[in-house]
Amino acid sequence: MAAKTDRLRAADEKEGIESILKKLKLIVDGKLTNAAIMLFGKEPQKYFTNAKVRVGRLKNETTIVNDRLIEGNLFTQALEAEEAIKNCIDVKYEIPGDGFVRKNIWDYPLDALRETLYNALIHRDYFKYNVQVQIKIFDDRTWFFNTGKLPEGIDLEQLKQPHPSIARNPLIVHVFYLAGFIEEYGSGIGRILEAAELHGLPEPEFKEEFGGFSVYFYKDIYSEEKLEKLGLSQRQIKAVMYVKENGKITNKELQNYLSITKKTSSRELAALVKKGILEQKGIAGRGVFYILASFKQDINGTNET
Repeated sequence: MAAKTDRLRAADEKEGIESILKKLKLIVDGKLTNAAIMLFGKEPQKYFTNAKVRVGRLKNETTIVNDRLIEGNLFTQALEAEEAIKNCIDVKYEIPGDGFVRKNIWDYPLDALRETLYNALIHRDYFKYNVQVQIKIFDDRTWFFNTGKLPEGIDLEQLKQPHPSIARNPLIVHVFYLAGFIEEYGSGIGRILEAAELHGLPEPEFKEEFGGFSVYFYKDIYSEEKLEKLGLSQRQIKAVMYVKENGKITNKELQNYLSITKKTSSRELAALVKKGILEQKGIAGRGVFYILASFKQDINGTNET
C-alpha cells in the first residue's frame, strides 16, 4: 500500500520483514512494539482484549436490528468496519440523463465516515481495556465513540480550525499515513466538516463524553420528502428550501418568492416557527429574519431544539 501511494519510495518488497519493521520503529531492542501487534498481529486481542470495533444498526437504544463485532489487526478492523457501516446505511441509485453509469447516493458522505472510523482506530487509548470502538447507526443519526480524549491544549472549537497533528499513537498514525489511509497534518476534521457540507447535511457534532470522544452525524432532516411527512404544505416546503439554499429569509423575501401577501407570508412563517423548523432572529421592526432551527437528537433519542 505504501509503495502504491509513493509514501515509501525506498521500500524494497524483497527486504526482510524484520528490517522493514525496524525502519518503521515497530521493533525496538529486538522486541515488537504494541503498535506492531495492533497493526500487523494475527490476534491482537490476545494482548488487548477490547481492541475491537462494534457496529450496530438500531431503531432506538433498546431495539437492535443488526450487530457486528469486528476483531483482527487495525487494517482488518478498518476495512471490515467500513463494509459493516455501508451495510447499515441507506443508498439510492441515480442514472444521469446524459450517461449510463449508475451513481450511488449514500445517506452520509462515505469519505467523512471513513475518516471518522480511521480517527477512532488510530487515536484510541488502547490501554483502556473495558470498552470497544462503538458505531451506532440510527434512522436519523450515526454515532462514533472511542476512548481517546482530545490532546491537552486543544478544545472542541480549536479542533474545527487548522491545528497541529498531535498523535496519541504516533507509530500507528505513521503507518496508516504511509498506507494512504490518512494524512498526518491535523486536517481530518476539516475534511469531515467539508464532506458533510457538500453532502447537504447538518454540521457533525463533536463531544468529549463518557470518558472518551464522540462524533455525531445527522441526516438531512429538511429534505422535501421528510417535510411532506411532517405535514407541511408545498408553500411551506418551498420556504424551507429557500432558507436551506440562502441561509435565511425575511417576510418580504418570502412574499416576493411565493407571490403572496404579507398576511399570508406572516402566517406561513409563524406556522414554521411553531413546528420548530424555523427560528426567528432579530427584533420586531429591526430586520427580523428566519433561519433553520438547530435540531438534533441526543444518544437517548430525545429531541432538542
